[in-house]
Amino acid sequence: MLDNSFFARHAEAAARHNTIDPGLHRRFNTKRGLRNDDGTGVLIGLTEIGEVHGYYIDDQERMPDEGRLSYRGISVTDLVQGFQSDHRFGFEEAAYLLLFGRLPTRGELDEFCSVLGERRGLPDGFTEDMILSAPSSNIMNKLARSVLAAYSYDDNPEDLAIDNVLRQSVELIARFPTMVAYGYHAKRRYHHGESLYLHSPDPGRSTAENFLSMIRPTQEYTPLEAELLDLALVLHAEHGGGNNSAFTIHVVSSAATDTYSAVAAAVGSLKGAKHGGAAGHVRAMMRDIETNVDDWSDDGQVADYLRRILRKDAFDRSGLIYGVGHAVYTLSDPRAVLLGSKARELAAEHGETARMELYDRVARLAPEVFREEKRTEQIIAPNVDFYSGLVYSMLNIPEELFTPIFAVARIAGWSAHRIEELVSGGRIIRPAYKNILGRRTYTPIDRR
Repeated sequence: MLDNSFFARHAEAAARHNTIDPGLHRRFNTKRGLRNDDGTGVLIGLTEIGEVHGYYIDDQERMPDEGRLSYRGISVTDLVQGFQSDHRFGFEEAAYLLLFGRLPTRGELDEFCSVLGERRGLPDGFTEDMILSAPSSNIMNKLARSVLAAYSYDDNPEDLAIDNVLRQSVELIARFPTMVAYGYHAKRRYHHGESLYLHSPDPGRSTAENFLSMIRPTQEYTPLEAELLDLALVLHAEHGGGNNSAFTIHVVSSAATDTYSAVAAAVGSLKGAKHGGAAGHVRAMMRDIETNVDDWSDDGQVADYLRRILRKDAFDRSGLIYGVGHAVYTLSDPRAVLLGSKARELAAEHGETARMELYDRVARLAPEVFREEKRTEQIIAPNVDFYSGLVYSMLNIPEELFTPIFAVARIAGWSAHRIEELVSGGRIIRPAYKNILGRRTYTPIDRR
């Protein structure tokens, strides 16, 4: 067994010699997190893919506004209403719009769905050699490794010509659900001793239908379940170029690396607890509220427990009400509005009306309690993660799949951003860092 005492003995020194005095950031006017002092993002690029709007600037002040999200200039609300009014699945249409910049005709959409369908299966030997032979306890880790492994199965992995990158992107969009589903079943089998189920994807089904079919032993799902998961995929497909994973794919793509390396880096970003893990935190918090609040219908009891959470006296002692507030959105998150509305239908179908009402009550009370406790005028509202965990739970999707589902959706937006960077970027992204240590002399080893 390897002795790890070396690392424990040196951890303090490593931390001490990597600590920057926060006051120096003010002195040198650095933009930590690429954020301005008022919380807005530093403008470092231009995009035509997605727009996230949550405030406006009036007389140099940030003013709250109703949230808006658009894909290629089209309101996501209008997009959702469009395909749902036709009783169609929408993720494939959203992916086409993000990749090619315009809505497809019916014939173009049918062709695109056919192209996706015939690429949903993994290459020969991939499942056995790359997934089952090295299962991971974390499905996002398995997904990232699967993406990197796909390089070895590509006859033309390094070519940055746009037609080749488009091929690679569409194949990844098609295969992400299969990679995630198989990675999930491999974990269940080899880490939990459960039966192994590997269902082949159906080329005639939508992304949402295939995913539900592949993760369930029985392959069964209801039309409403598939419709709601499809909505969640559409709402998570893109969120502007400034979010951490989209920015990651711009940064890595600007170095002119291959598609698989760039996408794996984005997966690694999304795996982080500060980016893709919020839905799981919300679900855990709400389970804690359900356990500790006697009367879910009592505003006073719910508000009191939220105060305890903010005072670090309840739940995980972080002082955070997860799923409420956003870096951009203020008055509302359009994704939360759309998903919450549809979730109420599923709650009625699954006998979860009381739980849905509790979620709505927390969504209504949390901003008020936050302003009272923090003595602030900051305007916050529930974000998409507040409802997505509930939706996935009602779909009987385990929490370990919450973030991978995010990736199944966001690969469409990542692919669009990669192509945009290759076509219009032109320069490797390289921000500046100032060294504040100063000059030091070298000491010979015998005099140290």
